[in-house]
Amino acid sequence: MEKPFSPSADRNKEPILEVLKKVLRPEDQVLLEVGSGTGQHAIYFAPFFPKTTWQPTEVSENLPMLKEAIKEAGIRNIRTPYRLKIGEDDFPIRTYDVILTVNTFHIMHWKECKSFIKLISGRLEEGGKVLIYGPFNYNGKFTTPSNEEFDKTLKEQDPQSGIRSFEDVLAAMFKNGFELIKDYEMPSNNRLLYFRRLKFVSKR
Repeated sequence: MEKPFSPSADRNKEPILEVLKKVLRPEDQVLLEVGSGTGQHAIYFAPFFPKTTWQPTEVSENLPMLKEAIKEAGIRNIRTPYRLKIGEDDFPIRTYDVILTVNTFHIMHWKECKSFIKLISGRLEEGGKVLIYGPFNYNGKFTTPSNEEFDKTLKEQDPQSGIRSFEDVLAAMFKNGFELIKDYEMPSNNRLLYFRRLKFVSKR
């Protein structure tokens, strides 16, 4: 059986790694990757951060492929992947230091994106980091004609998918207790949004 391979994951791994090197610290013990796909990112990134345990996740239909890839790679600081479908599954009852998701927001429905943001707000303590990679619209406009074409293609496959508004994501993250630290410009008209969890204050 031919090993699954994602050309986009291969292309963007170096630029994402450069940001991770700036953001991750030795004290970041556990990183949760939401939507690990073929596992290429986890397998490539994890050895650069040996003190950080990497937890991959995927939806049911992609999980066997991901588990096989992770098992074959045999990297000590990558845990066995588990099923995680936003909108259906909750995260395990524990906290994480970093949450990373790559090229998922334009696939998920906006309701699922908001569910993701709500979930992570309860799994990150003050100072916890969130990294969201992918294309985004700014001020209600596509940043490039190619992104507009990509959005059309996505909506042909699923009318509720599509490139998300940076302002909508920012508002949802702010509402759930996060601040934007940096909006990194990435190759191929993508961005990497770096958020940090603010101190939790009970409303009771």
